[in-house]
Amino acid sequence: MINSILLFAPQPGQDPGASMISTLIMFAAIFLIMYFLMIRPQQKRMKEREKMLSELKKGDKVVMSSGIYGVITSIDDRTVVVQVADNVKLKFEKSAVATVLKD
Repeated sequence: MINSILLFAPQPGQDPGASMISTLIMFAAIFLIMYFLMIRPQQKRMKEREKMLSELKKGDKVVMSSGIYGVITSIDDRTVVVQVADNVKLKFEKSAVATVLKD
């Protein structure tokens, strides 16, 4: 990687305009690398999480972000009620659901 960056460095006696173009190409390459390694995967995870939260339904076994395991007994636009034991129900924000467990 360092060798490819050094290739874009201006050489003595070169046209200053050419070094400007090579600098722009280098910044564009860095931006593309950042996009494909950081931004795009994060957006994909966010879409998957939003889909998971929108598909929650009564009876799903879930793990909350606090580590509490339970079963959803009722669901609202913003909240879920999770039964964690007999006669023990806790109300959480929908965003507190970390994962939905598969049977």
